[in-house]
Amino acid sequence: MEVIHDLEEKRFYSVVEAQTALMDYKVVDKKTLKYYHTFVPPPLRGKKVAAEIVKTALEYAKENNFKVIPSCPYVKKFIARHPEYQNLEQ
Repeated sequence: MEVIHDLEEKRFYSVVEAQTALMDYKVVDKKTLKYYHTFVPPPLRGKKVAAEIVKTALEYAKENNFKVIPSCPYVKKFIARHPEYQNLEQ
């Protein structure tokens, strides 16, 4: 599954089975990103699509020295379940 980072729209997304799953974010400041919305179409739910998108987004934050405000419940839960990303949380 390919996850695409759309810098202009501030979105990570993937097209799977002709449907788009996504995670939107906002730039808070030069060091902080707010991950605030995740959406997966019903037919794709339960297939780890959101997990792959969020993982890619967190890796982007990690590689670029950003802190993350996980205001999306899914992102917050993902970070709680994956200790390797907990140091990104602001």
